[in-house]
Amino acid sequence: MMKRSTEEAAGLDLGDRYSQLCIFHSATGTFVEERRLRTQPETMRSFFSQLPPMLIALEAGTHSPWVSRMLEELGHEVIVANPRKLRLIFENPTKSDTVDARYLARLAALDPGLLAPIQHRGVQAQADLASLKSRDMLVRTRTRLINHVRGLVKSHGERLPRCSTPAFADRVTAALPESLKDTLEPVLEVLRSLNQQIRRLDERIKELATTDYPETTALQQVPSIGPLTALAYVLTMESPHRLPNSRAAGPFFGLVPKRKASGSRDPQQRITKAGDPYMRRLLVGSAHYLLGPFGPDCDLRRYGQRIAQRGGDNAKKRAVVAVARKLAVLLHHLWRTGKVYQPFLKTA
Repeated sequence: MMKRSTEEAAGLDLGDRYSQLCIFHSATGTFVEERRLRTQPETMRSFFSQLPPMLIALEAGTHSPWVSRMLEELGHEVIVANPRKLRLIFENPTKSDTVDARYLARLAALDPGLLAPIQHRGVQAQADLASLKSRDMLVRTRTRLINHVRGLVKSHGERLPRCSTPAFADRVTAALPESLKDTLEPVLEVLRSLNQQIRRLDERIKELATTDYPETTALQQVPSIGPLTALAYVLTMESPHRLPNSRAAGPFFGLVPKRKASGSRDPQQRITKAGDPYMRRLLVGSAHYLLGPFGPDCDLRRYGQRIAQRGGDNAKKRAVVAVARKLAVLLHHLWRTGKVYQPFLKTA
């Protein structure tokens, strides 16, 4: 493999149709080339295969996974910048594709650490995670359709009976007002189809967790963690060695408070909400179950109850977030060590 140039760094601002490339020469402090490229695999591969190996910086986004993998295959060193950390770019009053690409190139040449590099997951993990994201979209669509049906019926002075979400389409058919039956029957048909697709994805997720990702078994020892949450956790992080220690799992999923200390002031802030929002939602949902009426007694439940009993504004919400953060740390620890989960380790 050819040794990459230490004097040149490139910034690539990815767009949906076109991308802007700027190559910066650090010794002279000038841009030696600026070019607009189509955001297509053939165009990108054809152009970058002709360049000598160099450092290329680009922002994380829709196209960054496949572009970064392709550039690395061609021998380039790629830095995927965290856009949440680049206020210099997204708050620039004279923002444009060329300006963004120039900033990326300069920062890469000066100090790549300023870009807060992130690591994309592999091709297989990304493909398997798509099944979970598709299921989530179908579930959310089903919820919105059910709320739509209930809202329309209420506007006509009627109410539909309570029932489980999967049984909704079959249970409420007879209770629909005559004036709305022709209007809502197509919606109920869509709901029946969604139920079938969700069941198929549930079976696929269980199969993936059992056959392709057996490490999820250790995570499912924890109450409220099923195949879906365990598989999402493993696919989102991809490797337990991605983090230096288990405590870093809280910040990784954005479950720690922001900090804005200045002088003697250190006000309380909301959580950062960094990382994958889908995984954070699953962890928060698991925490809700642990603190709910059906949650089993364990150290995690007692920890959340102590926080909720302190009172004050949003005490229950803080307890849920705290338990979700503990769950993230615990799951990483079980995954990394393979130990048996002990629900009353602290108490013992």
